[in-house]
Amino acid sequence: MKVFERLDGSVAFSAEERMLIESVRQLARGKIAPRAAHHDASGKFPRDNVKAINELGLNAMFIPEAYGGAPVSYAAYLECVREISKACASTGAIWATNFHATKPLIEFGSEEQKKRLLPVMAKGGLASLVITEPTAGSDATGMKTRFTADGGHIVVDGTKTFITNGAFADLYLLFGKWSGIEDGKQAISALVLEKGTPGLRVVREEDKMGLRASSTAALAFDGCRVPRANLLGKPGDGLKILLASLNRSRPSIAAHALGIARAAFEDAVAYINERRQSGRRVIEFQGIQFMLADLATELAMCEAWLWHVARLVDAGAADFGIEASMLKLRASDLAMRIATDAVQLHGGYGYCKDYRVERLMRDAKITQIWEGTNQIHRQFIGRSFMNKQA
Repeated sequence: MKVFERLDGSVAFSAEERMLIESVRQLARGKIAPRAAHHDASGKFPRDNVKAINELGLNAMFIPEAYGGAPVSYAAYLECVREISKACASTGAIWATNFHATKPLIEFGSEEQKKRLLPVMAKGGLASLVITEPTAGSDATGMKTRFTADGGHIVVDGTKTFITNGAFADLYLLFGKWSGIEDGKQAISALVLEKGTPGLRVVREEDKMGLRASSTAALAFDGCRVPRANLLGKPGDGLKILLASLNRSRPSIAAHALGIARAAFEDAVAYINERRQSGRRVIEFQGIQFMLADLATELAMCEAWLWHVARLVDAGAADFGIEASMLKLRASDLAMRIATDAVQLHGGYGYCKDYRVERLMRDAKITQIWEGTNQIHRQFIGRSFMNKQA
């Protein structure tokens, strides 16, 4: 594992960030990982893990100091996502979603909005990024949720589905279309809807294959009256807010996937070093070594690309959408491959719940689907090389 230790050690974290990361690592390994199987089996929201995360004040890392936060680099945030997700993919998704839903408020919110809403998150709140609809998945521009101006309020009507943290969020970053703007893309707008708003209804929580302890909800908005003061920017600013949000969240999804991948890889290596067949350790068979070599090489290269994208973000790059798509695509495909091969290397035991590789394989699958399916990302990447014609 020295190659991965050297790779991890090559990332330029500050001394304070390394102390924070070590605290997260201890929390993940000491408290979150031992409870992961229980939370997966029960499918219940892991309040104990969220409480432990809040006791470390981890939400503060993506909130500016002026609003009660203690910001760190994007790379440090990604490392924390990877460590938590390695221990429990459900908990990693819950916590990372706080960043996904809060960052657009930080970047596009007014001073009044940030002063009023960001302290909720800094103190340990939960947030939800509300985009997907039953008929609008990877093509978010097809959403039908309507925002209608009514004096000092905005009336929200519509439905959303597959919303992480949907049943438990304190703040919802909600996207819909502004009534009166005919162009579908130009109509997209964004607002913050607060917990307890009349007309907000949790229709159901999904019973999922993986990430079973992460709340994934269908929501209905029945005439929700939201203060106009909660609109981000102007009517029609939603598409640029949405794209900026996805560019930052997709590397986070990759870190989540790579946490799952690293866990599966380490479990597989440990198992085949101990398990014997025909008088030899499984790892001594040449075919297994070739398989392991391919997985290790791809994992190392993918993690190196994770840190490359992190450096771009921390350097203030404005255009890194294709790099983010490449990262999300490769990391999620690799997580599924490594988890599946880890099950194979465990033999029949890998198919049983006594070993966590079975859970890791189920958890890995969603990373290929959410934040844009990998088919969509291949399309993004491929068409970026098309020469523009007059």
